[in-house]
Amino acid sequence: MNKTLKDKFNRVKLLVLDVDGILTDGRIIVNDQGRETKHFDVQDGFGIVLFQRAGFKVAIISARGSDAVKARTMDLKISKVYLNARNKLKIYRQLAKSSGVDDQEVCFMGDDLPDLGVAQTVGTVCTVPSAREEIRKEADYVTSCSAGRGAVREVIELILKSKGMWEDVVKEYASDQQVRNH
Repeated sequence: MNKTLKDKFNRVKLLVLDVDGILTDGRIIVNDQGRETKHFDVQDGFGIVLFQRAGFKVAIISARGSDAVKARTMDLKISKVYLNARNKLKIYRQLAKSSGVDDQEVCFMGDDLPDLGVAQTVGTVCTVPSAREEIRKEADYVTSCSAGRGAVREVIELILKSKGMWEDVVKEYASDQQVRNH
């Protein structure tokens, strides 16, 4: 990782995530009863737990809403969740203000045009290989992991490593520490 990216990651206090195409692979599955289901990666979820446990904030801003997203964010104890967001930049600005963070202290992960305004505003932008070209152009980092397959975890680990915190996280689990739900 180059010094500029490491410096950007080192400033991060808030991680803001899109859902479809970042926390999920972007597919929308509708069952026979018309209910929407989504696939979430357990390593992404555990990464979010580790990031919050390290003292950092996580927020969700999604243009769509679903019971699956509500359930997953509740399970991960993410308190700042904005669903059915028609203007992500407006919501982001309110979130940043209420969270007491500067744009340079925010890392955003998005993948499509509704994410562009936020991507052009925050200090650090990460995305996935399948992101639209306009988002990839704004990105400081494109994950090697695919959307919904560990991309969020990859970014969280890079942030914690940049801050010199990752080794302590690993040591906690190498000891007799009991693994908590994620």
